[in-house]
Amino acid sequence: MTQPHPVAARRGGFAEIRSVLEQSADLERTQVELIREQNELARRRTEGAAHLLQFTSATARHTESQTAMAQERTALTREQTRLSTRSTELGNIRTGLAHERTTLAEQRTNLAVQRSEMARQRTSLAEGRTRMAEERTHAARERTDMARERTSLSKQRTDLAHGRTGLAHQRTDLAQGRTDLAHQRTDLAQGRTDLAHQRTAQSLRRTELARERNQLAENRTLRARTRTRLSIVRTELARSRTYLALIRTGLAFLTIGLTLFRYFGVSSWTLFDGTLVVASVGLVVWGIRGYRRSQRAEARIVHRLAEDTGFTDLVL
Repeated sequence: MTQPHPVAARRGGFAEIRSVLEQSADLERTQVELIREQNELARRRTEGAAHLLQFTSATARHTESQTAMAQERTALTREQTRLSTRSTELGNIRTGLAHERTTLAEQRTNLAVQRSEMARQRTSLAEGRTRMAEERTHAARERTDMARERTSLSKQRTDLAHGRTGLAHQRTDLAQGRTDLAHQRTDLAQGRTDLAHQRTAQSLRRTELARERNQLAENRTLRARTRTRLSIVRTELARSRTYLALIRTGLAFLTIGLTLFRYFGVSSWTLFDGTLVVASVGLVVWGIRGYRRSQRAEARIVHRLAEDTGFTDLVL
């Protein structure tokens, strides 16, 4: 099976990281839009409170119901405070995730720092919203004291109740949006896990390739040593052939000397014939001794080749 090129695999990993960063940026923009909608809702509640304060001169007959409504608004304010605290915790979690993502690549370091700064700013904004919620709670208590003077505004309060119902639906939608963001973060974490598994598989593949290269290097070393010993064998065989040629030449000269001695008999050529015969015998003896030495050296080398694993693998 053909393995992907390391550069191509690295580029693919950068592309996946880039897509993850783009999704994270989209999530950040979505959250900014949600915060803007919350600010818009707070502005609308402020405008409603201003409308209530304009008609504070005639609210004397429905004190108990207005007190209940004030308590409800206090509960809503506390719920909004809890949501703001949860948003702060989510900002801290996102900051931790940003610090974890900095270990993936140096290319995302600056972006992670910017997200951390944005998370700190969101935390500061959440604390500001908490303080504003406490101030609104204090204002609600003051409105409870002034509830006896707000009697003729039942229709306006009904309209405000419908507005609060719409706001509750909007808060429900915001909560669903936060749930979707949490699911998207889970998907991003799964994607990072898959990338880690792919890097582990590539590391194992590189280890196997290195092991195979080491084994091939050892085989080449054995083959080189075998070739060296085979060259020595060829040298010994050539030496054996040389000694055999000397023996053959000595025997030829010996035959010539004996033939000349028999042809001429004892004459002036006898000294030459005797010298030729003696020289031939010496050449034959020298060739036989050299051939035996060559045979013994060849036997030793063949024995070493038989024990050589590289030569055995080559023959098989």
